[in-house]
Amino acid sequence: MEDPLPGLVGFAAAVRAAGVACGPERVHAYLSALELLDVAEVGQVYWAGRVALCAEPDDLPKYDAAFRAWFAGEIPRQPRPGGPNRRKRAHLAALASNGAGAGEAKQVDRLASSTEVLRHRDIAELTEAERAHLREMIALLRPEPPQRTGPRWRPDRRGRVDDRRVLRIMRASGGEPARLVHKRRRPRPRRVVLLIDVSGSMRPYADALLRFAHAVARRAPAEVFTLGTRLTRLTRQLRQRDPELALTAAARAVPDFAGGTRLGESVRAFLDRWGQRGVARRAVVVVFSDGWERGDVTLLGDQMARLARLAHRVFWVNPHAGSPTYEPVQSGIAVALPHVDRLLAGHSVATLDLLLQEVRRA
Repeated sequence: MEDPLPGLVGFAAAVRAAGVACGPERVHAYLSALELLDVAEVGQVYWAGRVALCAEPDDLPKYDAAFRAWFAGEIPRQPRPGGPNRRKRAHLAALASNGAGAGEAKQVDRLASSTEVLRHRDIAELTEAERAHLREMIALLRPEPPQRTGPRWRPDRRGRVDDRRVLRIMRASGGEPARLVHKRRRPRPRRVVLLIDVSGSMRPYADALLRFAHAVARRAPAEVFTLGTRLTRLTRQLRQRDPELALTAAARAVPDFAGGTRLGESVRAFLDRWGQRGVARRAVVVVFSDGWERGDVTLLGDQMARLARLAHRVFWVNPHAGSPTYEPVQSGIAVALPHVDRLLAGHSVATLDLLLQEVRRA
């Protein structure tokens, strides 16, 4: 029998796209609740999602519209209060709000704590089952690109006086100064550039980082490259909607996966071919690497200084930086650190979420 979980995860994403603020915790509660129900019954799937995913009365019309669009069916009627589904609905309410009896509350605590623990676990230490859950959590990330001031103007309540509109208003009113109107420059999303080290030392994190890059490339103006013994552009492959197809295409395109590391030469190739021509200009550049450099470290330092002059912000994400005993003594990190704005950890979903916040604030 085909596993219905991917379709239900997609339905939860459709509910979120419809405007319902259902975070990963509510989605996990929804999927956990469905394990106790019969997913072949549309009514049980409907009420499980309504209780677990909706937090406010205003969410119900949006949820119903998403349910109709996804399942192409009518909304099931609510069961009678004394019916056989009463205990199941009570259990779903406990999963969503954590406000039921002691036994159910303990179960919800275990579900929430397991998800929270997984968010902070090192990706390299996960089992295959935990990695499958990790892929779902990364797919639920919603990156928001940083904003910059654009060249175009838009009407606004505050800001600079819009002299042209004021003159038009005066002309329409017979030359009398009727009112002042203002304008402000329209914000535009700032480009994000991801440079991902896929050498042998980064192999335990490569799959998760490429999935993270897929989530960013699908929802923001982003460019994705891999660093190894050579530079490879993966932007086109990672813009596919399906993450599995995108990762498969990316794996075919990268010839040096799990190979050596020549960060200086790869960064120079990026700047010569792409960055200097506009990709890195005023962009937020994120380098994912543990800093092990097999080439000339002086070249890496020179190219990172060159990148810092072009980019708006440069972040270096090192999976080992999350360890309390970590010190940036690797040859690549040592020469690159003076030219980056922040050194961040990237070993877990929680640290990747913090990275998205840093990028958005940039």
